[in-house]
Amino acid sequence: MTELKPLHFQPAPGIGYNVVRRPDGGMTLTFTDLSDATIQHWHDFALEHLLGADRLTRNLYDLRQVGEIPEKAIRTAIEVNNDPAARFIRLAVVVANQQIADAVREIYYAASPQTSAAIKIFTDMDAAEAWLSRPLDQLP
Repeated sequence: MTELKPLHFQPAPGIGYNVVRRPDGGMTLTFTDLSDATIQHWHDFALEHLLGADRLTRNLYDLRQVGEIPEKAIRTAIEVNNDPAARFIRLAVVVANQQIADAVREIYYAASPQTSAAIKIFTDMDAAEAWLSRPLDQLP
């Protein structure tokens, strides 16, 4: 069995997300807010984690508790997921409803039709998990 990469996540006061290791070796990040402090903390965590990216990984971002996703958060995610190391990532983003999903897609696809990571936005957790469970060598 492949050894899991250390998580290196340190919760901090005022940060609105948590990270746990997935059984498949990826990460699940659960967000409760997208304040500037949360976005900056996540940005730094994500870039640090990409430094050692050396294998295909499945990540899930659970944003269902967030009522609105600011454009700054989307643009920060685009920046991180354009890092060449993100080519190893399959990322499912789960949001609360179709209205939020459409708003995220509008900004995301207008700003960056392609990123290094394979990203798909969902409103249903089961659909997100099904997509993530596909063999990693099959692109979205």
